[in-house]
Amino acid sequence: MLYKLIKDGEELGALEPLPFHDVSDLQKREKHLENLMAKHLLEVLFEEARLLPIFQERQRQAEADLYALNETGDLVIFEFKRSAVGEDAALQVMRYAQDAGRWTFTKLERLYESYLNSQGRPPISLSNAHTEAFQLDHPLSPSDFNRKQFLYVIGSAANDELIEAVDYWKKQGLSIEFAPYRIYTIAGQKYFEFFSLPYDRHQNPLDRKGVLFDTNKSYDEDAIWEMIEKSRVSAYGSIKGEVKYLNPKDMIFFCHRGMGIVAVAEVLNGIVKLDGEEQAYRDVKFLIPPPLRSMASLKAMSAAEVSRITGKSFFWAKTLKVPYLTWEESHKLLLALQVVLL
Repeated sequence: MLYKLIKDGEELGALEPLPFHDVSDLQKREKHLENLMAKHLLEVLFEEARLLPIFQERQRQAEADLYALNETGDLVIFEFKRSAVGEDAALQVMRYAQDAGRWTFTKLERLYESYLNSQGRPPISLSNAHTEAFQLDHPLSPSDFNRKQFLYVIGSAANDELIEAVDYWKKQGLSIEFAPYRIYTIAGQKYFEFFSLPYDRHQNPLDRKGVLFDTNKSYDEDAIWEMIEKSRVSAYGSIKGEVKYLNPKDMIFFCHRGMGIVAVAEVLNGIVKLDGEEQAYRDVKFLIPPPLRSMASLKAMSAAEVSRITGKSFFWAKTLKVPYLTWEESHKLLLALQVVLL
C-alpha cells in the first residue's frame, strides 16, 4: 500500500492511504497483465529470484499463465488475476501444479522450444539455456528438473478466503504464496507497485551501484570493441532501453559471454544517447585500462570467481545481470579485477 504524507507540524506527518487500480480499471485484460509480468517479473520485479522463464499460457489450454525454472531445476508456476483474488485461484494453480508435476524433462524441452519460437528468439536447448543462465559448472541431469513445484498467485488484492487457503496449504507443506500488485495514478502518471517475496530486497535506484552488463557477444562480436574504443556502454535493438537503468557514477562490469568480466568502467554524467535507431548508450570512463582489439586473447575473471568474490548468484542470461552490487561489493570486485586484468 502507498501512503501520502500529510504535513503535521515538525513530525513526518499523517498517513493517508492512496486508492489503487487494477488492470480492469484501465480497460485491460488479464492477458495484458500476464505479458507485462512475463516481460519484467523475472528480471526487474523478482530481482533476487534468479528464474528462467520457459513457457507462457496458450489460448484455450488448461495451463497456468507462466512457468519458470529456478537454479536447482524446480518448476515455478505463476497464476495472474487482474483484480482481487479469491479462494478459487489457489485451487486453480494447485490443479496446474498437479498436472505440471508429472512433466518429464522432454516435455519441458518441448514447451521451452515453443516459448522461444513464439517470441521469435533463436533456438537453444533447455539444458544449455539453464546452465548459461545460472552459470553452472555442469548441466543438471534430466532427472534433476521439476522435482519440486513452487506456486504464486498474483492479483491486486486477496480476500479472506484466499488468505486462509494459502495459510492452510502452506501448513500442509505446499509451497504456495500470494503477492499483490497495485497501479496508482499520481499527477496524471501511472505507477506500478509490486512486492517480490520473500524480502523485497530491491536496491534504491538512486544509490550508486555496480552492474554486470552483457557485451552483446552472442549477436555481434564487434560490439565490445565499439564500446571500448568509443568509451561507452551500449545496448542494442529491442533491449536498447536497458541502459536507462544505469545512473551516473554507477560501476559497470563488462561481461563477455563464455569468458567473464573483461573490463570495468564508471558511468559519466549525462543523458542516455542514441547512435542510429538500434543503439542506446551512456558515456563511461574505464577504471582499469581496457583490452585492445589487437590483443591475441582477452584476460577475464570467470563467472564462478565473480560469484565467489561477491557472494552472489546472478541471472547471467540477461543484459543486466541481476542482482545489482552494492557500492562496497563493487569496490571489492574492482580490487580483485585489478589483479586479474592488469
